[in-house]
Amino acid sequence: MAPADFPAAILRYRNGAWARRVGLDGLTDEEWIAHFARFSPLPGSFEQPLALRYHGHQFRSYNPELGDGRGFLFAQLHDLRDGRLLDLGTKGSGQTPWSRGADGRLTLKGGVREVLATAMLEALGVNTSKSFSLIETGEALERGDEPSPTRSAVLVRLSHSHLRIGTFQRLLFLEQPEALARLVDVVVETYYPEIREPDRAERMALFFAAMTARVARMGAQWMAAGFVHGVLNTDNINVTGESFDYGPWRFAPVHDPAFTAAYFDEWGLYSFGRQPEALFWNLSRLAECLLPLVPKERLEAGLKRFGPALQDAFAEALLFRLGIEPAEGEGEAAVHRLVGAFWAFLEKSRAPFEQVFFDWRGGLASETRAARSPAGEHYADEAFRPVHAALQAMRPAPQAHLDHPYFARTEPCTMLIDEVEALWAPIAAADDWSAFSAKLAEIGAMAEAYGTAPLPPEV
Repeated sequence: MAPADFPAAILRYRNGAWARRVGLDGLTDEEWIAHFARFSPLPGSFEQPLALRYHGHQFRSYNPELGDGRGFLFAQLHDLRDGRLLDLGTKGSGQTPWSRGADGRLTLKGGVREVLATAMLEALGVNTSKSFSLIETGEALERGDEPSPTRSAVLVRLSHSHLRIGTFQRLLFLEQPEALARLVDVVVETYYPEIREPDRAERMALFFAAMTARVARMGAQWMAAGFVHGVLNTDNINVTGESFDYGPWRFAPVHDPAFTAAYFDEWGLYSFGRQPEALFWNLSRLAECLLPLVPKERLEAGLKRFGPALQDAFAEALLFRLGIEPAEGEGEAAVHRLVGAFWAFLEKSRAPFEQVFFDWRGGLASETRAARSPAGEHYADEAFRPVHAALQAMRPAPQAHLDHPYFARTEPCTMLIDEVEALWAPIAAADDWSAFSAKLAEIGAMAEAYGTAPLPPEV
């Protein structure tokens, strides 16, 4: 694999926090560009990048012609805090054998959107890939879905794996059961080291159950964040249950199950409310891949874990977002009452999604603050009474951080589509990045308030 030879390399974004976590914060800007625009190898990693091949269901239609068409796996390194293996993968780095006639490039606007998505999701507590680097590359691209010619960029993202359900599907399609079994062995050894079962079939069954729980947790975190991924194809679900590959994403302004992110999703297949269903369907396709190697009843048992795992993870995510925990003497029943009442209120009232979470951070400890909110009228309505009653069984969690300056604001940091377009407009018109930088700083303050800012490596 050889990367494209770009005519320019202008550094637009560098993730300092995660550069520290992987030991690359000492790079100069020139060295950064050499590695992440020219792709000179990182010491101790690959001499040549790898473009991965996979298959997948795209909007439920099987496609055996997929693969990394505009990106590659550039390097692997370790998180210096927890020791986990990390991938540095690219987007927009040029054509590969799997480009299928496309130019292998990324628009600068697409790169900006991915930086904003990952920063916002990380701050909201979602297990997401990280945008590591964004470099403008000096080409004029023709695109049908935005004004052309448009500016180009190359993005590098940091994630825990680029192996996906579609990777397994390819080996099933090619009728290579032993290769599929070896793939599971590698995945377990690398990403699920807690699974130590010597029997291979049982080990695979345990892996499937564990991955099902992780994917359920990812979906629950999306729902609690009001996030719509947009393209939940099987090649976009990886083995670690980490959200990645942000194309037509959106944050929902209000709780609307029918809200979609992709203009081409005419049937709402991947709408906000159907995301858990889509994830379950994708996991069922993974079960089909393992069926030649694992007893059917063991895979069915793994799939049955999805619903309970989703519910548990959703309750956990909701409590995290609200910064609350059950009061002394209260238990699971109190949590379930709150989750049901809160979610029903959001859907029925159509109150601003992020505002409600912001207003009731810390539960009833923020009641006076919530009454002054732009959404305050919603809390005086009869529909909010079950939520208020359920909150009486809760108390602020230690990580609520209600004294943080962020919670002295009137409105929360949000990332609705109109805001994204407004951030892009000055970049497109006058190469003015000040609003983009200010937004990232605002997201950083929110991450501090929520306790989700990346921690430095342990000394």
